[in-house]
Amino acid sequence: MTTLVPTPAMDQPYRDRKRYLWLMSLFVPTLGLLGPALYLLVSANVFWLWLSPAFFYFGIPLLDALIGEDQSNPPEQAVPGLEADAYYRWITYLLVPLLWLGFILNAMFVATQALPWYGVLAMIISTGGGLGFAINLGHEMGHKKSELERWLGKLALALCCYGHFFVEHNRGHHRDVATPVDPASSRMGEHIYRFLLREMPGGYRRAWQLEKERLARCNKSVWSLDNEVLQPALISLVLYGGLLAVFGLVLLPYLLLTAFWGGFQLTSANYLEHYGLLRRKLDNGRYEICQPHHSWNSNHLFSNWALFHLQRHSDHHAHPTRRYQSLRNFADVPRLPSGYFGMYLLAYCPPLWFRVMNPRLLAAVHGDASRINFQPGLREQLMQRYGLQEHAA
Repeated sequence: MTTLVPTPAMDQPYRDRKRYLWLMSLFVPTLGLLGPALYLLVSANVFWLWLSPAFFYFGIPLLDALIGEDQSNPPEQAVPGLEADAYYRWITYLLVPLLWLGFILNAMFVATQALPWYGVLAMIISTGGGLGFAINLGHEMGHKKSELERWLGKLALALCCYGHFFVEHNRGHHRDVATPVDPASSRMGEHIYRFLLREMPGGYRRAWQLEKERLARCNKSVWSLDNEVLQPALISLVLYGGLLAVFGLVLLPYLLLTAFWGGFQLTSANYLEHYGLLRRKLDNGRYEICQPHHSWNSNHLFSNWALFHLQRHSDHHAHPTRRYQSLRNFADVPRLPSGYFGMYLLAYCPPLWFRVMNPRLLAAVHGDASRINFQPGLREQLMQRYGLQEHAA
């Protein structure tokens, strides 16, 4: 049985020690503007453009290792007050225009500067990394009930041409998570590049099918403007079409590759969030309710500040509308050895990923093969390699 980390009794009014550190969620995603600013104001050196990618993929894992983890939880008595505090919502509101501004300014920079190919590559990785934060913001806001937050979530997702995620994640992934039918749940033995070919097209197809079914129940056409896949897609079309109209088709490869790299950040997160974990199938043919032990978690502080507590993923799946500031740590759920950014680098090198994560997966499921989501065709090979039994005790 999954248990919460105990919290002290509230003898005094609760004070969120991370209250102002959540401003990192505004600062880190906008670092993509740093390189172009230094390039224009200090010297036209392509080195500056690689600062943001270096910080995202090396600096943040280092900070996670140095700062460490926070396993504390807010007392449940304090959660209603935390949820009602507008300060936390305003951080998410402010990030939307900042992300839009950064994306447009970086596109202008690429279009107007004579950059070598490796300078453009740096901008693709840097700006695409920022789009990964935009998808994460769309994830946080898309689960909320207010129309304002849901539309702001669509605006954030539109930056990356990934508006279908609004439907796919909320109504598809949360239903099918940690099962073989979920394209967004990775399997033991499946490397990230194989997962990419299943997850990206699978997400599009599932989103379209879900929205088609919903609109049919409402007696509306799938091509209606009520289609929540088409709504952010039209915003993307206006944004990208406007940039191409101003700067020409020469900008198209940069925009498409940047959007892909942004989407790949989501793929990377999906890959590690449920790797190899499986919900049991019940006698009635349905899967058990998603439990906290069906997600991998990390309490590393810096990356959680930058990602709105996305890494406390178990509580998110248990309570999707719970706001980021009040997501909880569980004591006995699967743990990642680093925050997401460090795990991304590990995932990009499959032999290292399997060496680190397969033993952790076996420990998380206590060696029970019936709780592992195997890559088809590799089940027997992996069971033999790790000494697993078909029916664990």
